[in-house]
Amino acid sequence: MSTEPTSAPATPPQVAAVTPEAAPAPAPAPEPQREQRAPRGQGGFRGQGNRGPGGNRGPRRDNRDQRQQDGDGPHMIEKVVFINRCAKVVKGGRRFSFAALAVVGDGKGKVGIGYGKANEVPDAIKKGTANAHKHLVSVKLKGDTIPHDVLGEYDGGRVMLKPASPGTGLIAGGGVRAVLEAAGVKNILTKSMGSSNHIAVVHATLEGLRKLRLAEDITKARQAS
Repeated sequence: MSTEPTSAPATPPQVAAVTPEAAPAPAPAPEPQREQRAPRGQGGFRGQGNRGPGGNRGPRRDNRDQRQQDGDGPHMIEKVVFINRCAKVVKGGRRFSFAALAVVGDGKGKVGIGYGKANEVPDAIKKGTANAHKHLVSVKLKGDTIPHDVLGEYDGGRVMLKPASPGTGLIAGGGVRAVLEAAGVKNILTKSMGSSNHIAVVHATLEGLRKLRLAEDITKARQAS
């Protein structure tokens, strides 16, 4: 009995592995649509302000800009000298009112004094300033000082004014200083010798300034006579 050699078992044909196609990546979620707004300064609810290209602010239109524009007139100096509070006793308690003494000037020889009363401090200051604007007077100055010595008197107030050399400064305080600064005086010596009442001192200072005369004015008056 012959034996045939046993052959190795046939290997099954290799089948190429079929890989599934790569699953497509999930699409990104759409971004929420934002409201299209007009650029600033070109209309729109939030673009009503005065803005130029690039968001730059335009000229301010509110009351914070206190600088005088060209053609708006001379720059006025406003000073509050004193604020007085008055209390009136009524049935329900006390009722307060305020009075403000204000000085206004252009720093070039014009100055005025005003007095305002109101139930609130800002209103009193506004009234006093407006009253001072209505009573501006011109005074004679010699450069940044006064031409000669003078004594101003009003009610119980007596104020002495003396000219000073450049560099002396404004040697004054209180209401006297406020009036002289508003008038444009920078070098002067002063002395209050009467009442310390603010109204009396301020008016006495103004009366002294109104008495000032320049040498040219006196010469013309003598020649005319």
